[in-house]
Amino acid sequence: MDLLITAALIISLFILLGVGVWIGPALIGVAWIGMSLFTSRPVGDAMAVTIWGAASSWTLTALPLFVWMGEILFRTKISEDMFKGLAPWLERIPGRLLHTNIVGCTIFAAVSGSSAATCATIGKMTLPELKKRGYPEAMSIGTLAGAGTLGLLIPPSIIMIVYGVMTDVSISKLFIAGVIPGLVLAGMMMVYTIVWSLFNAKKIPPPGPKLSFSQKLHVSRHLIPIILLIVAVLGSIYCGFATATEAAALGVVGSLVVAATQGQLTWKNFRDSLLGGTRLYCMIALILAGSQFLTLAMGYIGLPRHLAEWINGLGLSQLSLILVLMIFYIVLGCFLDGISMVVLTISVLLPTIQAAHIDLLWFGIFIVLVVEMAQITPPVGFNLFVLQGMTNKPITWLSKQAMPSFFLMIIAVLLMYYAPGIITWLPQQMTQ
Repeated sequence: MDLLITAALIISLFILLGVGVWIGPALIGVAWIGMSLFTSRPVGDAMAVTIWGAASSWTLTALPLFVWMGEILFRTKISEDMFKGLAPWLERIPGRLLHTNIVGCTIFAAVSGSSAATCATIGKMTLPELKKRGYPEAMSIGTLAGAGTLGLLIPPSIIMIVYGVMTDVSISKLFIAGVIPGLVLAGMMMVYTIVWSLFNAKKIPPPGPKLSFSQKLHVSRHLIPIILLIVAVLGSIYCGFATATEAAALGVVGSLVVAATQGQLTWKNFRDSLLGGTRLYCMIALILAGSQFLTLAMGYIGLPRHLAEWINGLGLSQLSLILVLMIFYIVLGCFLDGISMVVLTISVLLPTIQAAHIDLLWFGIFIVLVVEMAQITPPVGFNLFVLQGMTNKPITWLSKQAMPSFFLMIIAVLLMYYAPGIITWLPQQMTQ
């Protein structure tokens, strides 16, 4: 019976999504159907209370602020300045300026929180520059596709805020936990680029004129604004001076200061960034509200408990459960965006994760990693959409170039399973 109810609700959801209903209202509609048909709880009262509670969460305040900060920086010259500041230091590494995609995305991820914004902002500057200098287009786009996903893993991260709100895990701890995994994944991408370049040395243009150390430092002055902003936002969290919400407000002020010092803080840019951030947050908030109502409906029907009992009955080990969930999220990522994946599944899977004695902090970073994979898998890979708009290349071709990064993320998941301290060590140090 439970299987039939689950199948009916899933089919209802896909029908609503298939006819073009927005994700948030589709979730609310499915929850309404489930509660009306299979429970005795008054639906209207439950929906009003749940949606109001989801919309009035103080913790969630950090989300629109980080979104707005990313929108402000998206309209500044910060990506151009990063390229100027990074290029002299990367000229002597195998792969040369291909690494600007990875390092640039790593730096911008620390002030963005959005994978698509990171990919678009860095790509707007690096792709034309790399093409002009003769770097292979496939590798330039491939490294950008993979590195752009770091916008989700390196804090601040929109997905981490959503996960923290839904699981009652400290968002500050999630932010801290994402630092080392993000740097490890960026390092793996750089190593892959170095190895590829050693085997394809003829495809890499010769280095530019050699600069002295003092000349490199002079050029690196362009990195000062972004470094100061990162220190202000993340340093305030790690040192315990501010909560994630307060740090987000500090980030907005800092990004406005950066835009003003660059002469980019016009009324038009301010208005566009505010409207862009509002649109994106309203979409996310509607999805979250719908997911909270669906969670309540599922709880009354009893589906999470039965699902947990079924998975527990399979007798899966922790590793087997992680591998099954990774495949599940990879498949789901072919059809849904990252935030929808999290809000649709976490509440249902949470009892199972807790029953398997998996650390919810570790699982949060795992979720971010598998959502990153979904950003570069067709047909609904957001980074692929961003790159398609920038390059006019077909999705299938872009997917092929992003495939090495996809496999690197799978390796990263296994590495972090066998070495969980990569995730948990830094939060433990910060809380001692």
